[in-house]
Amino acid sequence: MREITASGQTVEEAVQSALEQLDTTKDQVDIEVIDEGKKGLLGFGSKRAIVKVTISKDPIQETENFIKEVTKHMNVDANISTTIEANHVTFELSGDNIAILIGKRGQTLNALQYLVHLALNKDNNQFYSVTLDAEGYRGRRKETLQSLASKMADKAIHLNKKVALEPMPAFERKIIHSSLQSRGDVSTYSDGDEPHRHIVIKP
Repeated sequence: MREITASGQTVEEAVQSALEQLDTTKDQVDIEVIDEGKKGLLGFGSKRAIVKVTISKDPIQETENFIKEVTKHMNVDANISTTIEANHVTFELSGDNIAILIGKRGQTLNALQYLVHLALNKDNNQFYSVTLDAEGYRGRRKETLQSLASKMADKAIHLNKKVALEPMPAFERKIIHSSLQSRGDVSTYSDGDEPHRHIVIKP
């Protein structure tokens, strides 16, 4: 039951009645006052207040359902573990055939993450940033990128010229920038247009 119409002597009483029937709290619902009611005189001509109370959609729960739906169509039975820190949500996927969801160099996972980001922020008052991970892939990819950054920076110094990396999404470019930030012998910048935007390391 996600919606209920209730009545009471006052609007507050009607809302309270609806909350009890839905077994929820005021911050979890949308309230529409259909009739504010009327007190009447000495009990005559009084009219009860009527409200319609609807349980608000939980955007994170809805997004989990969306992920389940998409992964099911990809023939992957994924388990989802969700963590929320302030306005950042991480969906960690696990299960059999999870490699299908990662794809080559995480391209499938990145595409899915983009879709999940759109799904979570659709019709939502609060903006969330999203990380979609699968079997700890993001952590492993981060280590790979940090190692690549260091290797390519050494190459740029050795050749004494700019070195361009392959195109990668913004959050991966950020990892490269960050890992080379403390090095005084190279600088980094992004070049090109999406989806071909890439990092250039120069001595």
